[in-house]
Amino acid sequence: MALKSTIYKVELSVSDMDRHYYETHKLTIAKHPSETDERLMVRILAFALNAHEQLEMTKGLSTDDEPDIWQKSLSGELELWVALGLPSDKVVRQSCGKADKVIVYPYGGRTAEMWWDKIKDSTTRFGNLEVTSLPESDTLELAKLASRAMKLQVNIQDGDVMVSVDDSIVYLTPVIWKNADQ
Repeated sequence: MALKSTIYKVELSVSDMDRHYYETHKLTIAKHPSETDERLMVRILAFALNAHEQLEMTKGLSTDDEPDIWQKSLSGELELWVALGLPSDKVVRQSCGKADKVIVYPYGGRTAEMWWDKIKDSTTRFGNLEVTSLPESDTLELAKLASRAMKLQVNIQDGDVMVSVDDSIVYLTPVIWKNADQ
């Protein structure tokens, strides 16, 4: 018998002083049976970092040809493709051809650094690609906040991120490995 996804209800309040974006999003997120709490929370963080009224979670792990998060224009063009983890250079290349902007959020410490060392030279031609690393110590702390019903407050200022749930606070400093040219 196949395991079923676990449903998470998230009330995500985003205060992004860098982009002047202040909204609350009510998200229903299906956590794939093979998805860790760390990956789930990175997915929510990536949503907060790119929050927009048309930003959507996709089927994620269960679908190979979709990102984890995307934003489409009202006419259906793919404006933003957000991928988590360590996609192959082929996936990065294909993503850059499909969307106006692609953001990859690698995490996992040394493994992510080795992945970037391997593919960074092949990514220089993609002006629409941004790669922003999430330090392992930060994402492991973030994973501890996961619960089936969450009210998260995410504050973003000067590139630094504060995530709070009840009395717990995690501070993150994403590190930009590659900026998009646009």
